[in-house]
Amino acid sequence: MNDDTDRDMNRDPITKSPGSHPVGTGVGAAGGAAAGAAIGGVFGPVGMLVGGTIGAIAGGGAGHAVGERINPTAETEYWREEASSRDYYLEDKRFDRDYHPAYRYGWETRTEYADRDWDDSLEADLKERWTAIRDDSTLKWEDARPAIYDAWNRTDRTYNFYSDVDKFYSNRYEEADYLDDDYDYEDYLPAYRYGAYCRTRYPEREWDDRLETELEDEWNDFKGNSRLAWNKAVDAVRDGWHAVERKLPGDFDNDGR
Repeated sequence: MNDDTDRDMNRDPITKSPGSHPVGTGVGAAGGAAAGAAIGGVFGPVGMLVGGTIGAIAGGGAGHAVGERINPTAETEYWREEASSRDYYLEDKRFDRDYHPAYRYGWETRTEYADRDWDDSLEADLKERWTAIRDDSTLKWEDARPAIYDAWNRTDRTYNFYSDVDKFYSNRYEEADYLDDDYDYEDYLPAYRYGAYCRTRYPEREWDDRLETELEDEWNDFKGNSRLAWNKAVDAVRDGWHAVERKLPGDFDNDGR
């Protein structure tokens, strides 16, 4: 069977059986630039989680994010790059002084109010606290609100993304042909998360030797409490990477497949 045919069969990343749709809903698989464009559109950017207990978010979204938190350094750098592209960004304001406190407030309160949705009641609570926690920011609530909401939504998207990954692999990792009995789920899950995260981080790239080398260089920064060395983790990372593609909507690129 050639590579194109095998890819079209949308194989499960663990069992290799055709026609699977891991990590939530959706059908179809893709490669190259088309997959990259679709991944960017379907998922949007996701952040990183640090700390906590492996699998704590399995079960769905920020409401189940016990023991997990957003990586504040990564979020700060993300918004530093993205903030000026937002239509609410005021050119006479500064990121570090004015907008960073708003973004931080957004991702921190999404975790603090894990079991609440953004509604009028919540917004009233956040507005009341903004003046007290905004540090040196000169943004009034009306100007800070869209940035806070932006960071809140990105945090929600991040938690839900990893929840999908966790739920999919929690009952399936034992079927993997690369499983080493000396390790358990808490060792493998950081590798699945890392692969899935990197697929959204590099939407225009394909898995190849160069990418694999780059991911190896960063594995120790992402592995957390996993005991897996890279040679033990790489197959799970690759599975996490390809699993993201299998969530894409069917025939997203209108090629008739």
